Amino acid sequence: MLRYIAGGFLILHGLVHLLYFGQSWRIFQLQPGLLWPDGSWVFSMLLGNDLTRAVASLSLVVATIGLAIGGVAILLGQAWWQSVVVGSLIFSSILYIAMWNGRIEQLHNQGGIGLLINIAILIAVLVFRWPRFSF
Repeated sequence: MLRYIAGGFLILHGLVHLLYFGQSWRIFQLQPGLLWPDGSWVFSMLLGNDLTRAVASLSLVVATIGLAIGGVAILLGQAWWQSVVVGSLIFSSILYIAMWNGRIEQLHNQGGIGLLINIAILIAVLVFRWPRFSF
């Protein structure tokens, strides 16, 4: 049962990245007036906002695919799930930190909650070695 919950959660967590893809690609706004990832403290000055949005969009799709593959690997009982999930979570975390606008306000609109979820999963998997599957 835990295998299905963990696999499903990781797939859903990955799919949430597509909401930020829609925001960055300007398909829709997650919140009126939200300009994420414009103003990224790492990329905007270097690449400009248009190219920053393209980098964010592509990276979000990569993170989504990685987490979905990791979740499916758990559902299918594949022992290599952990490396895919850990790599995807680290990639996603670096992405949200790099796309942050550098201000402490409205962190939840800049992937702050997703970053906390990533950290919690990483601690569970790497520190507590949880969940342990018998495959």
